[in-house]
Amino acid sequence: MSLNGSGGGAGRAIFAFTVFVAGLATSFSAQAQAPAAPVSSLAEQQPSAPIIQGVLVRGNQRIEVGTVTSYLPLQPGMPADAELLDLSLKTLFNTGLFSDVVLEMQDDGNLLIEVKENPIVNRVIFEGNRKIKEDKITEEIQLAPRTIYTRSKVQADAQRIVELYRAKGRFAASVTPKVTPLAQNRIDVIYEIDEGPKTGIAKVNFVGNHIYSDIELRGVILTKESRWWRFFTSNDNYDPDRLEYERELLRKHYGRNGYADFSVVSAVAELTPDRKDFFITFTVDEGPQYTVGEVRVKTTLAKLDETVLERYIPIKPGTIFDSERVEKAIETITFATGATGYAFVDVNPRLSRHAETNTMDITFEVNEGPRVYVERINIKGNTRTLDKVIRREIRISEGDPFNRVLVDRSRSRVRSLGFFSEVEIEEKPGSAPDRTELDLTVQEQATGSFSIGVGISSTERFIVDFSIEERNLMGRGQLLRFRAQASSRTRQVNIQFTQPYFLGRNVAAGISAFNQRTDFRESGFVRNRIGFGLNAGFQISEYGRGGLNYQFTNDKVRIDSLNRQSIAGGVDPLSILLPGATPISVDTQTTNGQEFQLVTATLCDFLLQSLSPTCQSRGDFVTSLVGATISFDTRNDPIRPTRGWRTVLATRFAGLGGDVNYYQTEISGAYYRRLFGDFVGVLKGRAGYIDGYGGDDVRLSDRFFEGASSFRGFEIAGVGPRFLTRFDTRKNRPDGQSIGAKAYAIGTVEILLPLPLPDAYGIRAALFSDFGTVGLVDESTKFINGDQSFFLRVPELDKDGAPILDQAGDPIFSFLAPVQDALALRMTAGVSISWNSPFGPVRFDIAEVIRQEVYDQTEGFRFSAGTSF
Repeated sequence: MSLNGSGGGAGRAIFAFTVFVAGLATSFSAQAQAPAAPVSSLAEQQPSAPIIQGVLVRGNQRIEVGTVTSYLPLQPGMPADAELLDLSLKTLFNTGLFSDVVLEMQDDGNLLIEVKENPIVNRVIFEGNRKIKEDKITEEIQLAPRTIYTRSKVQADAQRIVELYRAKGRFAASVTPKVTPLAQNRIDVIYEIDEGPKTGIAKVNFVGNHIYSDIELRGVILTKESRWWRFFTSNDNYDPDRLEYERELLRKHYGRNGYADFSVVSAVAELTPDRKDFFITFTVDEGPQYTVGEVRVKTTLAKLDETVLERYIPIKPGTIFDSERVEKAIETITFATGATGYAFVDVNPRLSRHAETNTMDITFEVNEGPRVYVERINIKGNTRTLDKVIRREIRISEGDPFNRVLVDRSRSRVRSLGFFSEVEIEEKPGSAPDRTELDLTVQEQATGSFSIGVGISSTERFIVDFSIEERNLMGRGQLLRFRAQASSRTRQVNIQFTQPYFLGRNVAAGISAFNQRTDFRESGFVRNRIGFGLNAGFQISEYGRGGLNYQFTNDKVRIDSLNRQSIAGGVDPLSILLPGATPISVDTQTTNGQEFQLVTATLCDFLLQSLSPTCQSRGDFVTSLVGATISFDTRNDPIRPTRGWRTVLATRFAGLGGDVNYYQTEISGAYYRRLFGDFVGVLKGRAGYIDGYGGDDVRLSDRFFEGASSFRGFEIAGVGPRFLTRFDTRKNRPDGQSIGAKAYAIGTVEILLPLPLPDAYGIRAALFSDFGTVGLVDESTKFINGDQSFFLRVPELDKDGAPILDQAGDPIFSFLAPVQDALALRMTAGVSISWNSPFGPVRFDIAEVIRQEVYDQTEGFRFSAGTSF
């Protein structure tokens, strides 16, 4: 008796057996895959099948005999039943180890199994792939070096490669697999790929739309019509899987704007006759626009007050129906009920349409839901970060009731660490119906950074800022930063260490030490500062955090710069200097027949400059201060938020010892909201105030200096109070030194623009407008304004900056007080472009000043760059 088969696992398996009854030989045959035939009277007379005495294996090269026999349902001592032999044959084929198998009963009662092993893949080679990299294809296919080759695998791989090319818009792509035999039953598998031309999108049409135009709806979906400038994106090719997502995007768009009955009737893609492009047509049914009628909450839970829950609903009667607000209301009610002790609630919004008035009543039915508990939380993908660093940010624990709000909040907190590029939480069934497992999968990203900042302005031609830091030291979440800055303006060394969970508690503790030398060119002084700081942070609520800090510094403020002033010939140079001061040099020159002298001396030796705020700030000072901060953050995403708000309040008190006494308060906030499509609106604001006490004024170096990145369109310290010393004829404006301000209030309006580029490029753009005021100085700073002999004579200018002339054609002059402190409104507008490039963040700011004071210092362009590791 024998069974044999060849080819794939379920190929033909034909068996035959012969028995002898009273000297008469009778033969039977059957197909292994055919259903069993009824037992005939002749079969009933057949003797029982022979008993298997042993199992012999022949033809195996790599696979052990014991491995082959382990797959068999037959063992020695069992009858060689035809059905069991057929099952054994199929079982061996299904292992994928053999290309051919033959089973045969020997005369001595042994079962002989002859096998032909499938070859081992030596290499997988791709030829002709230029648009898809080899590593991307390798991730998607089954065959790999040292795996077992089967025809089914190679055919499946070829089809998968074709699907990859179709997803890239290449529907004419074809793949031809070939095999090159090698010694020792090994092979090379070669996939010959013909990529074919790229299939684009000729036109995207909409049928049935009356409220929104085709142009507006094309902005909602991802698929774009092929254009030459869209070489950075892959959304201008046809992807059948993307069409289903487009349906959802259209539904959300209409749902946000009151069209609750909207539906996509069909989405059809038609290939052009030349097979180069597709026409995509969406047929839609918009339906009526609904406004909100009654909004109510109904519940059967005793501890819940329906009226109180209604206050949490962000939907007001009379407004346009918004499906996203309904989802937000469900989330809010779920969170509110969870806070009252109901972890298992089912919030079901019931929508009641009134066709005659196009209104919709919304009733949120809140009932007790099925009880589900978190059985296990699995952390995956953290190849570097320790599990405990992630788990301490998770707001739900194993054994807790499942809560969707806490799960989403956990994802946001883990993402806000800044250690991971992707954070996803997936629910999986647990060991019982009321159990669930959470898989938190992360993708590690670079947490160390090496950054260089470069700035361009009219006052500082080139600035380089170097820093190196590690935000996730040894995977423990610790911050270690070393910064060394060297430029014509600043030299500093700063080292900082922060432990986010000090002694295993949710309290951050840090220490820093620094040595800085800063040339405040805008104010004319150089400050050398050395000191250290201590800080601690702690959680005060789910969205709030507080902090305490202490700082000790020793400042040495020097004014070593030279200055030159001209006086008439014959005037004593000592008359313009302080008593006891001597000039460095006095040069006599003659211009237009008039003799004058150029006196060079140290800046503060001149009588006028000695009265300036800059010279008044000279000296050595020790500052000992304590501070406190409080912050709240409800943003939905800490990296790229589209909704929510964040605010920070900080106050500092100097005078705990030392030579300086002042108090300072600053507040900042930002509000994010999606406008339409992928456009996001941002409102930002910052304000601060500082004042001295105990008879102390605010030192120059402790005041607020705004401009550059903090007030785009102005130079560093280019906006705010100034001490005027001259008139710049080249720029047609008074010029002098920035003396800082005691108060500021700056707001920003931004619109984050969606770009037709993949998110992977990391390029973002925004339109912005910065506006605000910077001003206030102590009265002692302005005492020089009481002497008109120090006033600056300047020509009056028209709105175009040209001098105003009198009737005789001569310029009209006016006099400006030397200390200017106009707490006036300034405003700028422009565009900001940022790029998270492979070598670090790059940012361009282009700004136009709309409103300014005559003495403000402006700049139209700013650039910065850096790198990370």
